[in-house]
Amino acid sequence: MKTGLTIRALAFVAAITFAPLAGPTFAQQSPSGKNPTADSVNEAALFKQNSKITGRITIPDAKAATLEQPQGREWRGFHEGWMPWVGAIAILGMVLLLGAFYFTRGRIMLEQNEHFGRKILRFNLFERFTHWMTATCFIILALSGLNYIFGKRLVMPLIGPDAFATISQWSKYAHNFLAWPFIIGLCLMMAVWMADNIPTRIDWEWLKAGGGFLGDRHPHAGRFNAGQKIVFWVVILGGLLMSISGIMLLFPFAAFDINGMQTFQGIHAVIGVLFIAAMLAHIYIGSLGMEGAYDAMGSGEVDLAWARAHHDLWVEEQQAKTASGPQVPRRSVPAE
Repeated sequence: MKTGLTIRALAFVAAITFAPLAGPTFAQQSPSGKNPTADSVNEAALFKQNSKITGRITIPDAKAATLEQPQGREWRGFHEGWMPWVGAIAILGMVLLLGAFYFTRGRIMLEQNEHFGRKILRFNLFERFTHWMTATCFIILALSGLNYIFGKRLVMPLIGPDAFATISQWSKYAHNFLAWPFIIGLCLMMAVWMADNIPTRIDWEWLKAGGGFLGDRHPHAGRFNAGQKIVFWVVILGGLLMSISGIMLLFPFAAFDINGMQTFQGIHAVIGVLFIAAMLAHIYIGSLGMEGAYDAMGSGEVDLAWARAHHDLWVEEQQAKTASGPQVPRRSVPAE
C-alpha cells in the first residue's frame, strides 16, 4: 500500500515538473502572453538594415566587430566552386591545344642554307639576366599560386596533411618574397625592350601570314615579331595587374575593407591562371616548338640562318650597323 502511494506521488511530482516542457504554446510564451521568438530580430531583418552584421568590441581593431557579411559567401562560392574550374580549363586547355599543334604541325626545324653555321648576337648578358630572373620568379610564383587553388585537392591526398601544411607554408614565404624581384624584372623589361615592341604595320602582315606557323613562308619581322610583341605586352600588362593586386594582398586592409580584399584576391587569381596559360605557349615556342629559338636566351647567340628566317629585317639592320655581318665566324659543318 505504501509502495503504491509512493509511485503515485512521484508521478504527480513529475507531471508538475515537466508539464511546461510538454506544452509548446506555453513554453514559447512569456508571462505577458507574447512569443519572444517571433518578436526577436533575425538575420534577414538585420541585413535589411545594413550590408553586414556587426557587434560591439573593446579592442582597437574595428574589423573584428564584423560578425557576418554576405559577400563572404559569394567569395567562398567563387573560390571553392568557380575558381578551380577556371584554372583547370585555362591551363589544361592550353596544354591540350599545344599538344594538338605539336602533333599536327610538328617542330619548326632550322633551315640549313648558305647562312647556316654562323652566329649573330641576339641578346646581351644583361638582357638574358633580366629574362631569367623574371622567368625564375614567375615559375615559383605560379607553382605556389596553383598550390593555393589546387593543393588541397590534388597534393594533400598524395602526401598527407602534415607534409602539405609544411610545403604550403614555405610556398607562402616564396610567393611573398619573390614577388619583389619579379616586379623589378618587369620594370627592367619595360626599360630594355619596350621600344622594340611598339606595334607597326609589319606586325599586321605577320599576323595575316600566320607567323610562319601555318605555312612554309616566313613573313618579314624586326627584332620582335608580332607574336613576341603580344607575349611582351601580356607579360607587362598582366604582370602589372598581378603586382598591384598582389601588393594589396601583401598589405591587407591598408586601402580597402574586407570586400575590397576579396575582390582583389579574385582578380589576382583569375589573371594568374590566364597568365600561366599564356606563358605555357611562350615556353613551348622557345623550347620544344622551334629549333634554335632557345639559343637566343641560352647563349645569347642564334644561328644566322634562323635569324634571317624569323627576323630578317632585324638582321639587315644589325649588319648595316656593323658593316661586318655576323659577329662569330662560320663553324665547320660535318659532311653528310
